[in-house]
Amino acid sequence: MRPPMCPARYIESVYGFDFDGEMKKGLKGAIFDIDNTLVPHDAPADERSRGFLAALSAKGLRLGIVSNNREPRVKAFAEACGGLDYVFLAGKPSPEGYRKLCAKLGLSEKEVIFFGDQLFTDIWGANRAGIESVLVKPIDKSSDIPRIRFKRYLEKPILYLYKKGIFR
Repeated sequence: MRPPMCPARYIESVYGFDFDGEMKKGLKGAIFDIDNTLVPHDAPADERSRGFLAALSAKGLRLGIVSNNREPRVKAFAEACGGLDYVFLAGKPSPEGYRKLCAKLGLSEKEVIFFGDQLFTDIWGANRAGIESVLVKPIDKSSDIPRIRFKRYLEKPILYLYKKGIFR
């Protein structure tokens, strides 16, 4: 049995994910964390993230952001990416922020997929909400704040066992 903080999938980067294939299977929406999932920690939306999200939106996916950050950070990023729906101060790993965003998107938890870079907040919260979770390798760990560095240290044994196939 997979522990609640383990992802359904683990990938190198959100930018290489097969959204077309998942849409053929019924995927209707995608939810993202911002920091170290789409851009380095505290970085603004860049050309890559804006283009990526615009391309997904053009394919018909409904998109949103769930973040533990404050509204100015999340709102600025969401607006720079075409006015995405978002939930700020989501309280991850609480499932409520994810559910609130699904309601905003008009989708059920089974119709979306979530991408994040941290097990104890992003992935655990998505799993608790009943959303398929995808862990991505952090874009730039050197940009992490001390609290996140500590959490990454605690994640190491879980990731090790996950990669060995024990927690799948």
